[in-house]
Amino acid sequence: MRLAAIASALTGALVLASCSTTQTSAPTSTATMIEDPYLWLEEIEGERAIAWVREQNERSLSTLESDPRYAELHREALAIANNRDRLAVGSVREGYLYNFWQDETHVRGIWRRSPLAAYARNAPEWETLLDIDALAQTENANWVFKAAHCLPRSTRCMISLSDGGRDASVWREYDIARHAFVEDGFSLPEAKSEIAWLDADTLLVGTDWGEGTLTESGYPYIIKSWRRGTRLAEADEVMRGQRQDVGVFPSVLEDADGSRTPIAIEADTFFESSYWRLDGGSAQRITLPAKSTIQGLHRGQLIFTLEEPWSGLPQGALGSYPLSESATERPNVQALFSPASRQSIESVATTRDAVLVTGYENVRGRLLRFSFAGNAWRTTEVELPPNGSIGMAGASPTEAAAFVTFSDFLSPSTLYALEDQATRARQVRALPQLYDASGLIVEQFEAESRDGTQVPYFVVRRRDTPLDGSTPTLLYAYGGFQISMTPGYSGYVGKLWLERGGAYVVANIRGGGEFGPAWHQAGLRTRRQVIYDDFYAVERDLVQRGITSPRRLGIMGGSNGGLLMGVMLNQHPEMINAAVVQVPLLDMLRFDRLLAGASWVDEYGSPSNPEERAFLETISPYQNLRAQPDFPLPFVLTSTKDDRVHPGHARKYVARMEELGMPVLYYENIDGGHSAAANLNEAARRRALEFTYLTQRLID
Repeated sequence: MRLAAIASALTGALVLASCSTTQTSAPTSTATMIEDPYLWLEEIEGERAIAWVREQNERSLSTLESDPRYAELHREALAIANNRDRLAVGSVREGYLYNFWQDETHVRGIWRRSPLAAYARNAPEWETLLDIDALAQTENANWVFKAAHCLPRSTRCMISLSDGGRDASVWREYDIARHAFVEDGFSLPEAKSEIAWLDADTLLVGTDWGEGTLTESGYPYIIKSWRRGTRLAEADEVMRGQRQDVGVFPSVLEDADGSRTPIAIEADTFFESSYWRLDGGSAQRITLPAKSTIQGLHRGQLIFTLEEPWSGLPQGALGSYPLSESATERPNVQALFSPASRQSIESVATTRDAVLVTGYENVRGRLLRFSFAGNAWRTTEVELPPNGSIGMAGASPTEAAAFVTFSDFLSPSTLYALEDQATRARQVRALPQLYDASGLIVEQFEAESRDGTQVPYFVVRRRDTPLDGSTPTLLYAYGGFQISMTPGYSGYVGKLWLERGGAYVVANIRGGGEFGPAWHQAGLRTRRQVIYDDFYAVERDLVQRGITSPRRLGIMGGSNGGLLMGVMLNQHPEMINAAVVQVPLLDMLRFDRLLAGASWVDEYGSPSNPEERAFLETISPYQNLRAQPDFPLPFVLTSTKDDRVHPGHARKYVARMEELGMPVLYYENIDGGHSAAANLNEAARRRALEFTYLTQRLID
């Protein structure tokens, strides 16, 4: 498992396996109960709370689904969701491309593989390994496929399955040669666990080991070695972190020659980690600064990115040093790439021959290749189309083959095979258009934020759009956790919005990773208002350019972006006429008590810290709700099965709005996890509901 994936997974949360889903929040004082009359809505599956949810759903669905345009939008969304003209991307391993696939026949999906040679010539020979629809029916379970970790040079894999889309999952051993789960094989009960294969008969496991073994964020902090044929309770402890950590997770570094080095990632805070080698008699700390991310191993070189300056390398750099020097106080560090102010690293992958880096320059993608020979690094750029996004679509440290995708706002994804030791990209397959893009243009502008910072944003619109403020416009942003918003193709946006004359805008506000760690860190904790100032600046700039007007402007964001929506509704309701608020954080005075909220304190600040609480009190959407005459009717969506961002945020916000006599629409999917969509059909329904709402608010 690539280490950056574990770092990314920290945005999730954990439900304690030993607790029922109706008890998920911390004990509350009497004073807090008096202050917040809607705490009962935090009981995720409490009888009273679910009755409230069903009543809200019925009211909102009757408003949206009765719209004569909903049926057509839903039909179009279903066609996009179940469209088979999609790229089958995944992971490369020992001569195969592994892929998880969903369509109208396989609603829950199938896990499958094709020989690399057939895949690379656009004639994949798929072998179904596991049918999740059939498994769910056989076991009468609401299974959602989450992940597969396979042991090299073996047919054994560990499969992660989630009940309804939760982050918490079970792990079960599977034999891909027999297409069957292993009888009496390794099996972990539901928890937010992480595993790594040590060898054919040993797993490294971080899980809920019982009372007191989870961090305050709900992640494991104890790693044990579990031998085949023994009970999980008999596993031997390998490493122990601290309860105040975010979590401790096992992984394995694999090199080009197939050698494997087990390690542990101790997330001391959300953005600070300690790394440990587990291949000795005891855990040995790896020399790296707190704000760094191990990206892999290549020809004996430990590859890492830096979120802070270190050892002569600047913030945002990609560096390396010999793994043999991991315990050395001052290892021989080399720089592979040091980005300029408007450059960033998005992802890193290793192949047998090179280190591949996708990154951005002024939010336009490129692919760099780094080869190591003669104790030095050589850099080249792999030629790909300009002005779009480049994503890794399959790579392995031991394989020469690798694949990337390219897309932009108007061009569907195109798959490229990297050949000649990953020096050249060859087009394998280009997807057909899902909507009519003729007459559309993409522009990049900059808005000046309150402190003078130039904030870039993209506009997708018809070339003949009258610049008189009459164009219905949807503005999307995220603004947190160093997650970049980059050019990308969306059939939903194109078919359900752009084809109907709307414009679509993506804002690259601070808090994201578009310009590296500094762009993200500018909006941390009590500095967070700059994120909202950036978004407001883009709103104003769109109006000043005549692209749209407050009457025709709608905004959309999910998760941390849902928090952004809530803040903007309070601070500048006069700028918009619609807001889609997806799986949001909204109660910022209690977020750290709900599910994994404690792990996000590094991003938002702590409600227990007087200075940080004082700031949170100024932005928290739930507490700052006031009845305002220009407050637009928002559409709030969440999921009962979301064990990442607690659905109580959205529920309490909507209940408070109703108390104030403010109009609101609310939809809570009973399944779906943090994506609020357990399967493709539910995803299509959610999109149809959202764009019906946007049509009502911005086009009518």
